[in-house]
Formats: sequence, C-alpha cells, structure tokens
Amino acid sequence: MRSLPAELPGTPLPGSPDDRPPLIRRTEVVAFALVALLGIFLIGLLYVGKPFFLPIVTAFVVGTMLSPLASFLERWRIPRGVSAVMIVLAGLAGVTFMIGLISVPLIEWSNRLPELGSVLRDKLHVLDKPVAMWRQVQSALGGTDTVPPATMQMPKIDWMQPTVQFLSPTITEIMLFLVTLVLFVASWRGLRRALVMLFAEREARLRTLRILNELEDSLGSYLMTVTVINLCYGAATGLICAWAGMPNPAGLGALAATLNFIPIIGPFVMFLILCVVGIVSMPTLGAGLLAALGFACLTFIEGHFVTPTVIGRRLSLNALAVFIAIAFWSWLWGPMGAFLASPLLIVGLVLKDHLVPDTSPQLPDS
Repeated sequence: MRSLPAELPGTPLPGSPDDRPPLIRRTEVVAFALVALLGIFLIGLLYVGKPFFLPIVTAFVVGTMLSPLASFLERWRIPRGVSAVMIVLAGLAGVTFMIGLISVPLIEWSNRLPELGSVLRDKLHVLDKPVAMWRQVQSALGGTDTVPPATMQMPKIDWMQPTVQFLSPTITEIMLFLVTLVLFVASWRGLRRALVMLFAEREARLRTLRILNELEDSLGSYLMTVTVINLCYGAATGLICAWAGMPNPAGLGALAATLNFIPIIGPFVMFLILCVVGIVSMPTLGAGLLAALGFACLTFIEGHFVTPTVIGRRLSLNALAVFIAIAFWSWLWGPMGAFLASPLLIVGLVLKDHLVPDTSPQLPDS
C-alpha cells in the first residue's frame, strides 16, 4: 500500500476549510484602526479649533457658492476684487434686513415671557380631562401618580444670555469670515489654477479640474435654488400668518425663510413656534393652531414637490444622510454647522463620485 505523505504539524490538508484565506486580514484591521484614529483626531481638532476652522470653512463653502456670480460680473468688465466686495456687501445687506424683521417680534415676545405661562395654562385647559383620565388609568394599573399638577411656567430671562452666546459668533469670527470670504472670491481663479497645477500628470489635472467645476456648479446651484425657494417659502408663510390673524406676519415669514436653510429641523422648529405664538395670541385653541396647520401643508408641498422638482436629481440628497449630517455638524459647530451640513454633504458626494467611482455591478430592482 502507498502511504500518504506526512504533513508538517499545524499544516492544513489541501482543500480543507482551514486552507482558505481569512475574510479580514490583519493588515486590513490595522489600516481600519489607523483611519479611525485619524478621524477621531480630526474631529477633536475641529471641535477644539472651532473659533478658527468654522469661519474659514464657512468662507470657503460660501465663497465657492458665490464664485459663479463673481464670474458673471467679471464678464461685464467688473474687476473680480470689486465684484467680490459688492457681492459680500449685498449679502450683508440681505442678512441685516432679515435680522431686522426677526428681531422685532423676538424682542416683543421676550419682554412678555413672565405672562406667557399663565396665558398658556388658560388656553390649554382643554387638556385637563385627558390628563385626569391618564391619572385614573395609571392608578388603576397600580402605578404611582407621577404626573405633576397642571402648572405652566416660562423660564426666567436668565436663559437669554447663554442662548445668544451660543447662536451668535464673536466679532473676531465674523471679521475672519468676511475677510476670508472677500479674498477667497477675489482670488478663486488663481486658486483653481494652483490646485490643478499641483499635479504633474495630465489625467490627475483633468480630474482635479472636473472636481472643482462640479463643486462650483453644485454649490452655486444649491445656494441659488435654495435661496429662491426659501424666500418664496417665507413669503407664503407670512401670507398664511396674515390670513390666520397672527401678530407680525412679516417677522414670522422671515423667521420661516431663515430656518428653512436648515433642512428637516428648521421647519419643525418653525411649526412649534407657530403653535406657541398662535395659542398665546389667538382667542381660541382652534384659531391658534390654524396658522400652524397651514404652515404644515405648505411644508409638505415644498418638501415633496417643489424642492425635488426645482433642484432635480443631480442635487437630491438622502433624507437620512441629511439628518445625520445636520446632527453631527450641529454637535460639532452649533447652528452654523447645521447650515453647513448639506453643502458639506454635497462636497463629500462629489469627491466620492470622482475619487472612488462606483464600478460594482448594479443590483436589479426588487
């Protein structure tokens, strides 16, 4: 008989399952760990260096959005530096106008905070019966009565100072943003050329040029379309508030247009504001909720029909991805991070499409 060849100790037989290579190699685990550590380091650096990185990144994103407008003015024989200053001044004028509309009702309602608690308690007396029924059910099931008495007290004015400090940047950050924005828009053509010429190979230069062109087109289209949609959205909200008899409809419309720059979260916050203002200012609960219901219908039409149709498939973003991006950048950089969430998501998608193209076979639709 012919004997089988002796195998070395620990050596798997040919064709055995142990002879297959592992699904995840040790080098891949090490590379993943290094990338994770690098990501944690960068996130910590951005969080600690917020006073510097936030105005710089905001200026770069907004400057890329405004570059097509500067190029348009340059074709009309206006120097790019002059056009950059004109664009920034026009933007500041628009922002100042919106702040003026919003600040009037904000100051008025902040002065009335002490009396809002009693007004809300009187208007929401219709909820006394449901609360009493819930207590009875809870007692019947053997639970403890954990629902406090129906008292409604508004917070004191002490919350105003930290809130303003959180929402408003410092003078240094504003100046850094404005100067960087003007210089970025004025020198964007030279920066494009420098970025392209960093690479020696022709293919790499063409890829860089395509990325820059698509970033400029996508961000510029996003800013233009979203601004026009939000202005119409704010005007429609003001008309709804005027029709419902709400106080200061112009200020509420300006607030709706401003909050709508933050997708998903902004309209929800505006809906809550309209509910509170309507309940406090209107004589009955039904009349107080009328403007909020009209605003909800407007938001549904704008979110499901107007914005997808105007922006198109090229700039359509997944709702879950947008929500996660808003949550992350809001945690990292506050309200301005929420504003930058969608543009930064667009930047990431453009870079992913050009640097990591999808060559995998498409799955059939189920």
